[in-house]
Amino acid sequence: MITRPPISNFIIRAYLTGLLLASINHEAIAATFILPENGDNVIGNIKVISIQNPKTTLLDVARHYDLSYEEIAQANPDVSIWVPEIGSIVHIPTQFILPPGPRKGVIINISQRRLFYFPKAKPHQPAQVVTYPISIAREGWHTPLGKTKIVAKHKDPSWFVPKSIKEEHLDNGELNFPDYFPPGPDNPMGMLAMQTGFTGIYIHGTNMPWGVGLRTSHGCLHLYPEDAAEIFPAIPVGTPVHIIDEPILVGKLVNNLYLSSYKPAENSQIEASAAAKAATAVFKYTQENNDDIQYIDWDRMRNAANLQQNVAISITLWSPGLEDIIESRQPEPYVFQPYGIDANAAAPPTTPRQ
Repeated sequence: MITRPPISNFIIRAYLTGLLLASINHEAIAATFILPENGDNVIGNIKVISIQNPKTTLLDVARHYDLSYEEIAQANPDVSIWVPEIGSIVHIPTQFILPPGPRKGVIINISQRRLFYFPKAKPHQPAQVVTYPISIAREGWHTPLGKTKIVAKHKDPSWFVPKSIKEEHLDNGELNFPDYFPPGPDNPMGMLAMQTGFTGIYIHGTNMPWGVGLRTSHGCLHLYPEDAAEIFPAIPVGTPVHIIDEPILVGKLVNNLYLSSYKPAENSQIEASAAAKAATAVFKYTQENNDDIQYIDWDRMRNAANLQQNVAISITLWSPGLEDIIESRQPEPYVFQPYGIDANAAAPPTTPRQ
């Protein structure tokens, strides 16, 4: 039986050096990463920051780093969402396991609550992936799974409220909910919308950006307004779209296996425990990639599976745990100004990400 020895500072430094070398030039902006060329499928890097402004909320931090409310809250359960103390150390979980499938067009994993766009590589430039947090369908509503494509793009859309949605608002006591929303910053469709081949399903901005990452839609996929503005001109009509619901992801980076576990979006997927599903996924991944399962830390795998949050956790024996990595990082002062109440609309913020 293989046991795990204590992790020395030397091992942590060596491990982090390997991760750093693997991620050099792999990160352009908050949402864009160079795809690994060696078959690895973990992108991004963990960041650690310290709060400097008493008016900063974790929602400000999340939006700045292109994360959702739940991603930042789950990664920092001991930090106040609304009034984090000055000097609070915040873990920024900007490391992701890519969803399975061909790296082409748009892949949306509704359990992961993320959109991944794989643009065609330009000549003499490395392939990239762009990822954004998304809102998904609320309880009682559904987003179709399967393959479709972008069939149209709409700038400054108007919205005629479907009868079913109007009735839902009336049942909730919203007697004055409009039948029609004209184009503009108060439109729930946002200011940019991409229509998929699934009836009534759009990828679009939102006039409630602080809800990105939550279950807020009636089947559509909501983006931060600035993310919608960035991706809208980049994705041509005809781009393939594959919508999946994969709550367990297994990946590899620098010869270490990683696991991410999410709450399944559909209740039909909870017949087996998260740990059992994770074990099955790990066995499948190792068989397909000729990896040796004897170097897997099964206790850490079970803990990662039961955690069910957007954090990629190494499950390889002797590799540093998430806490080890966070503690080894020097926090960067977070000095950016809060977004403010004016940013709670369908228009992108006046101050872009830096």
